[in-house]
Amino acid sequence: MKETTSANIGGRVFTLDKDAFERLCSYLSEVRSRITDPTGETMADIESAIADIFSQALSSTMMVVTIQMVEIAIARMGNPDDFGPSRTTTTVTPKAAPQLRRSRTERVIAGVCGGIAQYFKFDPSLVRLVMFLLFLFGGLSLWVYVILWLVIPEQE
Repeated sequence: MKETTSANIGGRVFTLDKDAFERLCSYLSEVRSRITDPTGETMADIESAIADIFSQALSSTMMVVTIQMVEIAIARMGNPDDFGPSRTTTTVTPKAAPQLRRSRTERVIAGVCGGIAQYFKFDPSLVRLVMFLLFLFGGLSLWVYVILWLVIPEQE
């Protein structure tokens, strides 16, 4: 038993099996990526032509469109390359630089050690341990912690 899906193609409702539905969706999205019509009339015409092909192949509205019927329709409509070059271009967006922020999730007092750990990709417990040891043996880390608490903004 195969899973079926109802789809509106060219203003008509058809029942397609899962494989046929997925193949038709990928074909139409590939064609859509190659069409430059801003009004969408071309895609509507293509869907209407596919609906006509399915209507001719089905003797009853209760029949299910199979993958073979979809392949026949695609062969009659043409390869997506026939509709022109693909308009989809991959743009590379620059990766945002990491920002030093006080952590809201990894916090004991104010999130300073958790924020430093996230920024440098360390374990927060390790940063807290170093800060504690500096406090015990240096005495300066308490003031550094308070200054960082005031200077470093909190995560949004």
